[in-house]
Amino acid sequence: MTEQISQDTINKALWSACDTFRGTVSADTYRDYVLTMLFLKYISDVWQDHYDSYKAQFGDHPEMIESMLASERFVLPKGADFYALFKERNAPGNGERIDKALHAIEEANGTKLKDAGKSVFQDISFNSDRLGDEKQKNSILRHLLEDFAKPSLNLRPSRVGNLDVIGNGYEFLIKNFAASGGQKAGEFYTPPEVSELLARLLDPQPGDSICDPACGSASLLMKCGRQVTQNHKGSKNYALLGQEAIGSTCLSPK
Repeated sequence: MTEQISQDTINKALWSACDTFRGTVSADTYRDYVLTMLFLKYISDVWQDHYDSYKAQFGDHPEMIESMLASERFVLPKGADFYALFKERNAPGNGERIDKALHAIEEANGTKLKDAGKSVFQDISFNSDRLGDEKQKNSILRHLLEDFAKPSLNLRPSRVGNLDVIGNGYEFLIKNFAASGGQKAGEFYTPPEVSELLARLLDPQPGDSICDPACGSASLLMKCGRQVTQNHKGSKNYALLGQEAIGSTCLSPK
C-alpha cells in the first residue's frame, strides 16, 4: 500500500525549497519560480502515476498506453517532464532546459495554457539574469530541482489521496509570500477566510456559472464550486469562469 502524505508535510517542504533563493533573490522574484516548479512537478507526478497504471493494464500494448496518455488533462511531451530535467541538473544550462520544457508543455496543451497569444509562462524565465551569472544561476536551479525531488514532494495522486494538496499548497505559499512581500504579494492574495465568506454569501446553486474577472489563483472560484458540491448532494453541475492578467499569478493546476 502506498504511504499517504499530509498537507502539512508538503507545505513545510515547499517553504523549505524557498531557502534556495533567500539572500540571493528577492521574495517577489523567487515566488514565481517556486510556484512554476510546483506546477511542473505536479503534472509530472500525475503523468508518471497514470503511466504506471496504464502500463500495469496494457503492458504488452504500448500503443494503448500512448492513446490513454494522450487523453490526459495535461499532455506532457517526452523530455519536458521534471524528472528529465532533474537527471541533467549537474550539467550546464539548467535555465535554458527548463524554459524549453515549459515552452514544449505550452505547445502540447494548446489553449489550456495560452489564450489570445498570451501564455501563463510569459512573465517568467528560468534563464533570466535575475538569478545571477550563468554559474550562480545553474547552481540555484540545481538546488531547486533537488528540493522538489525529495520524497516529501512526491505528489503522485496515489500518494496524496483525495486531498487538494496542490490548491492548498498554492494557498500556503501565496499566504506566506504575502506576509513577507508587502503590497506586491497583495496584488493576488485574498485570505482564505474572506474567500470562504464570499462563497457562502453568494450561495451558488446547481446550474450556475460563476465568474471572477480578476481571479488570481482561482481560490474564490474553487470555494464557490465546493459550496455547490457540499450543499447539493455532491453536484458538479456548475461552471467556473475566470480571467487574470498576470500569467504567473493564474498558474495553477486546479
